[in-house]
Amino acid sequence: MALALRGGGNGKPPRWMIWTGLSLAILAIAALVGADIMMRRAEPLLKSRLIDTLETRFDSRVELDKFDVSVMHGFEVSGSGLRLYPRYLDRDEPNYSVAQFSFRTPWMQLLRTPMHINRIFVSGLKISIPPKSVRRRAPKHNVDRKHNRIKIAFGEMLIEDMTLLIETEKPGHKPLDFDIQHVQLTTTGPGKPLKFEAMLVNAKPVGNIVSKGYFGPFNADYPGETPVQGDYAFRDADLSTTKGIAGILSSNGSYRGWLNNITVDGETDTPDFRLDTSNHPVHLKTQFHAIVDGTNGDTYLEPVTAQFRNTHLTASGKIVRAQDQPGHHITLDVVLDHARIEDLLMLGVKTTPPVMNGAVRMRTSLDLPPGKIPVSEKIRLKGHFDISDALFSSEKIQSRIDELSLRSQGKPKLAKLDEGADIRADISGSFALAARKLSLHDLAFRVPGTDVSLDGTYSLDGKEFDFHGRARLQAKASHMVTGWKALMLKPVDPFLSKDGAGTVVPIKITGTNSAPKIGLDFGHKDSD
Repeated sequence: MALALRGGGNGKPPRWMIWTGLSLAILAIAALVGADIMMRRAEPLLKSRLIDTLETRFDSRVELDKFDVSVMHGFEVSGSGLRLYPRYLDRDEPNYSVAQFSFRTPWMQLLRTPMHINRIFVSGLKISIPPKSVRRRAPKHNVDRKHNRIKIAFGEMLIEDMTLLIETEKPGHKPLDFDIQHVQLTTTGPGKPLKFEAMLVNAKPVGNIVSKGYFGPFNADYPGETPVQGDYAFRDADLSTTKGIAGILSSNGSYRGWLNNITVDGETDTPDFRLDTSNHPVHLKTQFHAIVDGTNGDTYLEPVTAQFRNTHLTASGKIVRAQDQPGHHITLDVVLDHARIEDLLMLGVKTTPPVMNGAVRMRTSLDLPPGKIPVSEKIRLKGHFDISDALFSSEKIQSRIDELSLRSQGKPKLAKLDEGADIRADISGSFALAARKLSLHDLAFRVPGTDVSLDGTYSLDGKEFDFHGRARLQAKASHMVTGWKALMLKPVDPFLSKDGAGTVVPIKITGTNSAPKIGLDFGHKDSD
């Protein structure tokens, strides 16, 4: 038996062993040759598949500076300097560029079409979306799918350091710039949207945004019509990056629609919201329904409801990019049906305590143009208000109001008692706010026995009152005083009685919040 294994005893190996060894050697050589061929062919083949896929998907000319392949553990691919130039645009800058990318795939994937890649790593992705007018002129993306099939598919893409630029044709305007730290894209199937998770820092107000949702399928012909939906959380937004306001805002919400028409529903919470005109923090909460054009940042509020202290308001309008300078122009229609005047004064005026308290109803337009000056200096308001049951916080002012009401009712003796009647007033009128100064027109001030009409101005810092008008009093002049003064005024009663009122006199309110002056105004140009 042993002799047979040694080749019949003549010292030569058996033939089967020789043939086996030769076969193994040939296979080894073939494997080495095949590996060498694979190495030589894999790089151009993979590069060609990548470029064909990108050209097909984005209808673009593709440039790739560097492309390396290693076969140590399957195919390990890395590249840099990837740029895509859409064929319908004649421009020097690419619409899409990637600083670096890498992925790994098993050898057998080279034989499949499309080749599947589990995970792609991308760093330094920059996407530039051209202006709307350019996108409208773009020809329809017409690719022969039969001859230009997608040759690479991926399961997941991890993107670090992404920049999204939305360009504009407006002179002097910079493009919208979104810096996104991290994006994770996951495929959900052919022709279906991508699942995404993104983290970014919002530029203004500065804060952290985390968003999850679905994007696509991408519309290469009209990017603005690409579907998108998801949820977001906005944290630690510093409102002081906008001059004139301050506070730390947080927000949660959801969105759905298309890039150029996104419906957003959300809420915000700012525990320390304040204006620089007063620096009195209030806890501001809002809920909103908005339409956002993600291709230019324009936002249409339909509507916003806000609440702080005991005041509720509703606003609708738009926030759009300005035509003639950088920034956004805000125009709103604001309605206050359940509000308190002391809350509004606390928010907007430095004076402490607020000059009055009472229920208020208001309708106003708000115009906030762009610019680097504080909000309080550029905001413009115009509208109408009604205040009921107003009580002044200044004892001096309120005592004057009490005295005026009692005397105008013909009760001078009660007016002398100074017992703090705290007679409440109803106030209404039209107003306009500009350059930190409030102008009031057709201001009607009513307390029992008195009906005052005024026009004038009031500075938001509380340092200036300047109102002039007329007071219609129920009692005649001689009935508002006692003793010899009543006798002295008897002869002038007929001259001061007009239009069914006992007394009609010109009146003025001047001075400051801390030192108001209320008196007759016979010398004013508008007095009768």
